[in-house]
Amino acid sequence: MSDSGFLTIDYIIVGIYMLLLVSLGLFLSRTKKGEEKTANDYFLAGNKLTWWAVGASLIAANISAEQFIGMSGSGYSIGISIAAYEIMAAVTLIIVAKFLLPIMLKQKIYTIPQFLRERYNEGVGVSFSIFWLFLYVFVNLTSVAWLGAIAIEQILGLEGYRMQIVLALFIIAGIYSIYGGLASVAWTDVLQVFFLVGGGLVTAYFALEAVSGEGKGALDGLAIIFDKVKSIPDDTHFNMIVDKSKSPAAFKDLPGLAAIVGGVWLTNIGYWGFNQYIIQKGFAAKSTKEAQKGLIFAAFLKILIPFIVVIPGITAYVMYNFPQDIPGIQQGYFDMSGAINVSDDAYPWLIRNFTPAGIKGISFAALAAAVISSLASMLNSTSTIFTMDIYKQHIKKNATDKQLVKIGRVTALLALILALIAVEPLLGGLDQAFQYIQEYSGFIYPGIIVVFGLGLLWKRASSKAAIWTSILTIPMGVLFKVALPDMPFQFRMGYIFIILFIIFVAITFVDNSKEKTELPAEKDRKKMLKWARISLAAAIFFILSAAIHKILLVSGSTNETVIYLENIGFEAFFFFGSLILSVSVFLFSNSNDPYKDKQSVPINLDLFKTDKAFALGSLAICAMVTIIYVLLW
Repeated sequence: MSDSGFLTIDYIIVGIYMLLLVSLGLFLSRTKKGEEKTANDYFLAGNKLTWWAVGASLIAANISAEQFIGMSGSGYSIGISIAAYEIMAAVTLIIVAKFLLPIMLKQKIYTIPQFLRERYNEGVGVSFSIFWLFLYVFVNLTSVAWLGAIAIEQILGLEGYRMQIVLALFIIAGIYSIYGGLASVAWTDVLQVFFLVGGGLVTAYFALEAVSGEGKGALDGLAIIFDKVKSIPDDTHFNMIVDKSKSPAAFKDLPGLAAIVGGVWLTNIGYWGFNQYIIQKGFAAKSTKEAQKGLIFAAFLKILIPFIVVIPGITAYVMYNFPQDIPGIQQGYFDMSGAINVSDDAYPWLIRNFTPAGIKGISFAALAAAVISSLASMLNSTSTIFTMDIYKQHIKKNATDKQLVKIGRVTALLALILALIAVEPLLGGLDQAFQYIQEYSGFIYPGIIVVFGLGLLWKRASSKAAIWTSILTIPMGVLFKVALPDMPFQFRMGYIFIILFIIFVAITFVDNSKEKTELPAEKDRKKMLKWARISLAAAIFFILSAAIHKILLVSGSTNETVIYLENIGFEAFFFFGSLILSVSVFLFSNSNDPYKDKQSVPINLDLFKTDKAFALGSLAICAMVTIIYVLLW
């Protein structure tokens, strides 16, 4: 018998949820009598997704055990600053929706590697197809299932049953996603988001209520947690910007300003803009406008994530380490059981100790929803990439829709089996799994941003430059990691991006695979030149500011402002200025260069026009992000 604190009602709630999930997935993926699924139905849900389904499915695919467990663990260890990934992701989604997604939708693609194949050449497309297949099977599927199993094992007290839990998660995700394809995944994600957001908020509410004691509520509990953290000298758990002088260990993971203007942009744009199992939901929308509204909806949901996962982590930090200052514990209403041996134990510890009967089932269902929805999306994207980019392009070019759907299902099943075999040998005990995933994702994202971003937005980008940049990406990451092990990984990502961008542009300009082209219409050309000049001015400002600061620092300045800026990672302005400079480069080139790559994507500026609803939503998101940073700087 486990000591999880779960009662019969909790198990009934979880059982009903699992049954409802699978039944709904199978029901929504059914076809009319005499009809068969087409490849478009199976891989892109027949392009029938509404904005709210797109947004919900994006969040369901994104939020998994690495958020509930890993990010909550980082909240326990580091604090609210880890929420920068979520908060800045909301801003990133605006950029992806306005500038990147419309171009990809215009190309009518199924997969990200398909875009590379059509934009560059077959070699680049195949290379990235194989790369993503390995990444999804041996990194994403395994890590999500493993972290989810660890959490379930801890919450239910089922020590020694981790692999059985992994198997159960794979089976549940596989039943409806393999049979029904993206339609099953996306429409069930609406249910999943309801549970994971609702369940996450419920867990946070009861944990904070437990803090406050008799007759008080969650807001009182939050005030107690906040006041306790602020009373501890140099504690930065409620600071969005990490100060190196106060938290040197946390600074290595989240180097101050770099969480706003640093490598976090590479991670976020790479993840939200060029990640198949994320952006595929946008590809499946009814229209470009519907897809854009879906991404804005997802951005609003992203701002909720700190309240769902990070605040509970900070709450666990205070409750576990300072129980003498917690009224609810001192009044004897709760007996804390279990230990937080590593940071990632924080969220399961909260559920087991502070959620009442019935609510435990809802909280557990939220965690299960997060894991299962992510696994389902990854399985579907794995099958999409193999079927459309490998099988259809290189094995059977004249395959029928029926054959493509069959291969898609077989591929998803094989991916599931391979991940199940590989999961235990590949993964060990990791403290702060979320940060681990972010750092090693940083090995690939600089190259991905350069290859994809310039391929989409720069008419001169050449296939030779794309190949060499792809080849150099991982070795460059390893070299920087070995040579500069103490440098925060967000700084390393920034410098690698700068080097790869220079290499890409240099190779492109000496490459002969170009042809004459007409300059843009005068109206469009003037717009591009205007924004190119604005970008150039901003880039010069950021780069010069960082350079002057560095010169003052090296010269031995003891000015308090200079030292403070160093402690909050002002160095990140080098990267931000370089990122803006890269925008200026391709805008100047697109407006003035009489040449283009032979396979460049034609871009009409009308493609980037959005309606008032999009503009208002974007402004609201930016305002909310600004307020959060002002209040919690």
